[in-house]
Amino acid sequence: MFDVVLRRLKDQLGEPLAARWSGVSPNTVSLTAFVTGLLTALLAARGWFGWALGLWSLSRLLDGLDGLLARRQGKQTDFGGYLDILLDFGVYAAVPIGIVLSAPTSERYLALIFMLAIFYVNSASWMYLAALLEKRNRLFVGDPAAPSRMTSIVMPSGLIGGAESLIAYGVFLVWPGQAALLFSVFAALVAVTIVQRLVWAWRNLS
Repeated sequence: MFDVVLRRLKDQLGEPLAARWSGVSPNTVSLTAFVTGLLTALLAARGWFGWALGLWSLSRLLDGLDGLLARRQGKQTDFGGYLDILLDFGVYAAVPIGIVLSAPTSERYLALIFMLAIFYVNSASWMYLAALLEKRNRLFVGDPAAPSRMTSIVMPSGLIGGAESLIAYGVFLVWPGQAALLFSVFAALVAVTIVQRLVWAWRNLS
């Protein structure tokens, strides 16, 4: 929902750092963000949530820099975009698992399963739609509900996007005792996003 605005703000704030790292490979930054994200999950599983929150912030900062570096260096590649999204999915699966492992209960496991199941459906809701839009070469300029062209592929919009997910995971790490409730609420919001994309696709692709 706020991805376009926050992505531009992120690029503005990250520009000085990207200028200092002009010789660093974007894929190296993506891999470093991935490793830092896995360490976030590990710390969460040990119950060290303060450190986990700090590493989560660092991981997402690095994740935001890889694309900026690629654009600055003229090294934007399809493989880089593919690697980035693949590693992101690994991190976004690992962190909530780590939170549940810190204090496992049946209620938490059920909420985790529900959220990851919704993520599974959500992936199909935007990935296959993105492929269809690329096939049609449709950019829908001026449509507020249209996909964003600020990533390697046409990204269908919705209530929950990358920025909202980043913030939600931070909230999970701040209040891990409420993980079951927070996972369930976030999953419900992602489900709304799936419905939004389905309605948009029905109206525009029929």
